[in-house]
Amino acid sequence: MQTHIVPVGFDYDRLIAPLVRDQLDVDRVILLEGAVGSEANVEYSRNLAEKLEQDFTNLLGAKTERMVVEDVYDYDAAFEQAYALIMAELDRERDAGGDGEVWVNISAMPRTVSFAFATAAHSIMVEHEGDRDRIHTYYTVPEKYLETELAEELRQQIALLSDLRETVDDDRVADRLESARSLLAEFDERGTTIGAKEIDGSHVIELPVASFSNVKPFEEIILFTLGEHGEFESVSELAQELARELGEEYTDSFRSKVIYNVDRLGPGGKGYIEQEQHGKSYRTRLSRIGELWVRAHADEDE
Repeated sequence: MQTHIVPVGFDYDRLIAPLVRDQLDVDRVILLEGAVGSEANVEYSRNLAEKLEQDFTNLLGAKTERMVVEDVYDYDAAFEQAYALIMAELDRERDAGGDGEVWVNISAMPRTVSFAFATAAHSIMVEHEGDRDRIHTYYTVPEKYLETELAEELRQQIALLSDLRETVDDDRVADRLESARSLLAEFDERGTTIGAKEIDGSHVIELPVASFSNVKPFEEIILFTLGEHGEFESVSELAQELARELGEEYTDSFRSKVIYNVDRLGPGGKGYIEQEQHGKSYRTRLSRIGELWVRAHADEDE
């Protein structure tokens, strides 16, 4: 079975045309709609998703499901959702005794979502080598962009309105002419977007490289413990908490075991843990990638 996960932005052709033209097998489609943005943008995306739902069914005979991405600018949440979706589809096929594939289309939606889904797919490939050939991430290049054509059409309309204004005394013509000139001037000066939006107190959304590695059982316990408690003032404090949770005696041997595994998970190893020296101790916490790992594997912890 071929399952396609398709985040929907403001594109139609790039999300379905390559599948139709290349005659790819599409058995199941998951369409994701963005829920953040202007009312007009959200409505536009929703309408496209409805049309895609119908056409995936009618043109390709695919069973289609629609889901929501609550915040298209929240990279961590998008990564978590992508990881869970891809793993769920792989597990569903495995439970059914099949070896179906998951295809992730990253052509549309804001880049935060596209990068999150691409990185999640790549991380699963790295972490689960047996599923590597079952996961595909793809992008479609448009035949043309409409922005420049729309701008040229607007120039023609401005010329027409200018001529019309000479012969027609109508405030509506003057208003439309002024509005069109202002919009075109912004396009010529700034391109297709304006400004830089602040998200969570910053105008920069960092996109971490999250290529997960295989994590051993004791390393998993350390990561989940850090995820639950946040930060420990020292590795010894972390070891004491782990001993309590595991019902083990806190000994020098157990402490050394924790130190060894923290080192393996640290900057010189898998990069899931970061440490900050203060005095003779090291404050220990999850790195950004470590936080993503914990979020992506939360169901396993439960």
